[in-house]
Amino acid sequence: MEKLKLKREITGICRKIKLESEANLITAIRDAEQSANEYGQPKDRYDSYRAQLSTKRDMLAQQLQKLQEEIGLIDRIDLNRECDTVGFGAVVITSLQKVFISIGIGKIKVEEGTEFYAISAAVPFAKAIRDLRKGDIFEFNGRKLEILDLF
Repeated sequence: MEKLKLKREITGICRKIKLESEANLITAIRDAEQSANEYGQPKDRYDSYRAQLSTKRDMLAQQLQKLQEEIGLIDRIDLNRECDTVGFGAVVITSLQKVFISIGIGKIKVEEGTEFYAISAAVPFAKAIRDLRKGDIFEFNGRKLEILDLF
């Protein structure tokens, strides 16, 4: 499979996962608001149930904001350029695993059944390989690994 096509597919899967999460969060926020509205006005100033509903809605809204920021990060990845050094938006194939440096999602499977790990650029593994090139050898957790491919 062409490298850029594979990169687009991986990015599309990550975006789809996050968009599904976004839709679920929006539904949960609407449900929390509806519950609060159905409950009516506070019975007294110590009405803890209504306060719980408001807290839940606010917590979900914060999660939604973080999720939308992650979707924005995915959208900033240049899908028309192969990376020559490891960094944000790079697909890196090492002798141990295949990673996509973007946002932390975890294991994803592409159409061919190949597994990649979508990881944040802030995790230790991504930091250990930052700015390396194809063919470079590095050490991580006491193991020597080689970057077999990068795009």
